[in-house]
Amino acid sequence: MTQSKRIQTFTDDAMGTLDAVALADALGRGKLSQGDVTNAAIARAERLNPILRGIISNDYQRAREQALRPAAGTFSGIPFLIKDNTPVAGLATGFGSEAINGHPAQQHNAVSKQLLDLGFVHLGKSSMPEFGFNATTEYQYRLPTVNPWHTGYSCGASSGGSAAMVAAGVVPIAHANDGGGSIRIPAACCGLVGLKPSRGRLRDSEAATSLPINIITEGVLTRTVRDTAAFYAAAELQHRPRHLPQIGDVRHPGKLRRRIGLITDSVNGAITDAETRQATEDTAKRLAAAGHQVEILQASVDPRFPADFARYWAMLGFIVSNAGKHTIESSFQRRNVDNLTRGLERKFIRELHKFPGSLWRLRRCGQQYQKVLAGYDAILSPVLAHTTPELGYLSPQQSFDTLFQRLEQYACFTPIANAAGTPAIALPAGQTTEGLPIGIQLMAHFGQERILLELAYELEEMAPWPSLMDYQKSQQQPPLASGNL
Repeated sequence: MTQSKRIQTFTDDAMGTLDAVALADALGRGKLSQGDVTNAAIARAERLNPILRGIISNDYQRAREQALRPAAGTFSGIPFLIKDNTPVAGLATGFGSEAINGHPAQQHNAVSKQLLDLGFVHLGKSSMPEFGFNATTEYQYRLPTVNPWHTGYSCGASSGGSAAMVAAGVVPIAHANDGGGSIRIPAACCGLVGLKPSRGRLRDSEAATSLPINIITEGVLTRTVRDTAAFYAAAELQHRPRHLPQIGDVRHPGKLRRRIGLITDSVNGAITDAETRQATEDTAKRLAAAGHQVEILQASVDPRFPADFARYWAMLGFIVSNAGKHTIESSFQRRNVDNLTRGLERKFIRELHKFPGSLWRLRRCGQQYQKVLAGYDAILSPVLAHTTPELGYLSPQQSFDTLFQRLEQYACFTPIANAAGTPAIALPAGQTTEGLPIGIQLMAHFGQERILLELAYELEEMAPWPSLMDYQKSQQQPPLASGNL
């Protein structure tokens, strides 16, 4: 990969190469000021956003004002982004769609309030594909958000803007949410840690709780395991769900040796490519060498699951297209949705007679998944069936039939955890011949995020993954861009 394709903004400013935990520690001890950290993050954003296009609307002025009046919380003063499907008071919520000309929100919703109550300084709304339906942050009517590891490739989705800006060093941590892989997919594409928690671990949005099956969970994207662990520890002090075991403050690998099932092939028959398979098998070998019991596990979920989940996905497109004015935003214009949303609506109508059976089976998915996990502490698999594609491959400018087939053959390992409501974490596990990250996924029983974090710490220690900050000294920085978004 030529250096000109790789872009990052780690530099000798107040943020340096520190992760969120280290920044919070330095701020707490007075070694850094919130004003300096905030200004450094804004300068980084102004420099890179015209290239990466990961911030859809900025909140810089309010961020500077907040830095003068520090908020309490574990992450007081840490620069942060919130995804553009989550209302933040004073900013419009666009859902990544040209069909919406959003009005500024009157107040935070439950999700953004929980996040900002942790003390984060909000820099702006991060980009996402239309309504989060795609696995790449590309658009039919505007330029894509690009991958900082290689600007010709997808950054994943739907939390693609957050992933791009965290990987490139603009912020150390950013909001993400996941309805079919939208935390884990961009984590895999951008070399990050992405934990999709158990259903109900964090506060839900109204949209999530209104669904027949709540497949959406909130979370964050980070560059280090400890940042992810610290986030959930802090969130748990603020909001402790009674139906879930406590995660606690996880700071080290666990002492217990675990039984781990290995899956390298998806239930839908998608072929896992050689580089992804190798990264997954290498991870299995590392875990086995550390004393864990790793066994090949045949995927034994209902073979109808991929088609069932696809119909549920299509239902979401139908709801958006037909009720967007009432459920999303009064400015919604159906004629402006992209090919993917339009095609999902048609698919739902065409297969409506099959939907009741799909819904019934999806509601039983958690019970079936527990049977698959019986006797195991975790399951190891790829995040995606093949390596990160070039821009255009998953673009909504493609015909629906072509795009949907490609998506089914790409994002086929992640949806099961959404339907079952169980936790799953994506971790970097290697690189392609092009120098792009490859991600692996660890899944666990409902409420067992602690096991995933302990295993993640162990893998991070055994084989530290590369970061774009590793190229800080060798990469020639692109010219400074204007501060206009």
